[in-house]
Amino acid sequence: MSKDKDKDKGIETYVLDSILDLNATNVWNVSEHEIKRAWEDEQDDGSFSLSEDKLLNIIRLCFDVVHYDVNDQRDCDKYENGEWVTFQHCNQKKGWVAIRRKHITRLSDLSYENVRHITAATLLELIDRNFGGGWDSISLSQKDIILSAFDVSNTTLPAKRMHVAGGTLEKKLAQGFEVLEIEKGTWIEAIFAKKKEPVVKLHLNDDKYDEDGNLRKGGTKGLDEDDEEYQDDESYNANDEIDDGVDDEQLDETFYSSFSDGVKSSCDDDESDDLSGLNIDSEEE
Repeated sequence: MSKDKDKDKGIETYVLDSILDLNATNVWNVSEHEIKRAWEDEQDDGSFSLSEDKLLNIIRLCFDVVHYDVNDQRDCDKYENGEWVTFQHCNQKKGWVAIRRKHITRLSDLSYENVRHITAATLLELIDRNFGGGWDSISLSQKDIILSAFDVSNTTLPAKRMHVAGGTLEKKLAQGFEVLEIEKGTWIEAIFAKKKEPVVKLHLNDDKYDEDGNLRKGGTKGLDEDDEEYQDDESYNANDEIDDGVDDEQLDETFYSSFSDGVKSSCDDDESDDLSGLNIDSEEE
């Protein structure tokens, strides 16, 4: 699979070596005609039919996909008018497929999937079409989608102060932000947008850790020496019995006996003290 630069649109487009190279990441940069070419090149392969449904689901991410009957004149008039690109199913009984790129013309067309594949300039055009209400007029759900892929901020200033040298507008432009200015009487709201850098996800070794990132219990398969030592430390139980050569049962009995003798002795001493002040003479009585 290779990349070509579309000079008219200023975007990268993919040229597929095989339709089987199509995936959820590159489908956004593949044209309808490129999909048709790669599909028809692979169509005669006997094993291709097994991947057909999976590929159509990938295509549906950013294309409208419909199935139609070429023997129905009304279907032919609707899908073979140049707006759609058509190709045949591997199984002729399933008919033909027509695809057309989904157009993003409103903020409501944005999703968590497609918002990552538009530019900041396109985003600001969509906001400008949103009745000119500015950033605060956008619903919270649409803001969440936008902010998942873009850094967005806004400020409202008097028109005379908006373009002052060294001001917020000049600083934001220097930082690579696109700007949309919306006039509100003698004031101007400036909305700044810049695409977020892709987040690199770290993948842990599945042999060592579970899906929550915790060290797996049992076995040391796939662990190196340091990991094994760590696992041994983790497996240590503070409640494990320590063999110090002393019989715990005998120790308990000795402690109880000593304690009991001490208590008894203490009680005898107390009783003796209490009676020492009394002089009892039984004969006088």
